[in-house]
Amino acid sequence: MAYPGRIVIGIPTAGRPAIVAETVRFLARQTRLPDLVLLSVSDMAHTGAVETAALPFPVKVLLGPKGLSRQRNAILNQLGADDLLMFLDDDFLMDPDYLAQTEQLFADHPDIVLSTGTLIADGILGPGLTFAQGEQLLADAIRTPAPHRLGPVDGGYGCNMAIRAAPVLAHNLTFDENLPLYSWLEDADFSAQLQPHGRFVQPTVTRGVHLGTKTGRTPGLNLGYSQIANPVYMLRKGTIAWPRARRLMLRNMASNLRGTVLPRPWADYRGRLLGNLSALIDLCLGRCDPHRILTFNRARSYQAGRWRKTAP
Repeated sequence: MAYPGRIVIGIPTAGRPAIVAETVRFLARQTRLPDLVLLSVSDMAHTGAVETAALPFPVKVLLGPKGLSRQRNAILNQLGADDLLMFLDDDFLMDPDYLAQTEQLFADHPDIVLSTGTLIADGILGPGLTFAQGEQLLADAIRTPAPHRLGPVDGGYGCNMAIRAAPVLAHNLTFDENLPLYSWLEDADFSAQLQPHGRFVQPTVTRGVHLGTKTGRTPGLNLGYSQIANPVYMLRKGTIAWPRARRLMLRNMASNLRGTVLPRPWADYRGRLLGNLSALIDLCLGRCDPHRILTFNRARSYQAGRWRKTAP
């Protein structure tokens, strides 16, 4: 059975023009090309030097407000009911038959509404991988055919998740824009909304490498605050269970404490830990809210402006 609609790739991106351009060009290696690639940005400068005329698929740029949830929603707004949407991070490299395998999976199993791929490597857990390193890891891995197994999964990993558009549009599901900027855990929140409408799976045959590029990421203080405030918000909303929220918060705080004592150059663990503590204080004061990170940004902009005015 053939899949009836388009395969659309959606890539929200910010502050990494060079890497997103390489990633889009890399999509031309797919044995089943996408029908459309959507780049969701807050500024045209973030699209990089993507030469759309030279690509074997159309690319459309969506310009809108900054914030990962907002940029993901701009992509959802472009879909038709028969579409299959593949969300990718701007630094995710797919096995050449990833889209072909995903299309066949959704055609064969109408009850599947979300699929997330199997990671060969994830640079987010360390200093990150260069594009060349990611290519080599992928090339080495795909020399050995993957076994055909289809396991259940609790939710999609935002760096690579395929979503059947029909239930999303039918139930007006969106990414929560109350999780601002980097929108920590927005993929888990969206997955919880989609969960009642079908099956979630992780196939072993859809493989890829997440480079975990460190440029263009959220400042440590913001991310640390979101690591506490966002799970608390989701608990109140009902899209995360207390055991998982507690596990995530404790794990992140432990990692940030360890990184503060034993600093590593690729992440601001001290800033993250300060953000964690700030969120816990706000929680005790009854004012813990994901939007608080926007006040941090305004304060930094104000201080930077004062410094520029007073600098000799």
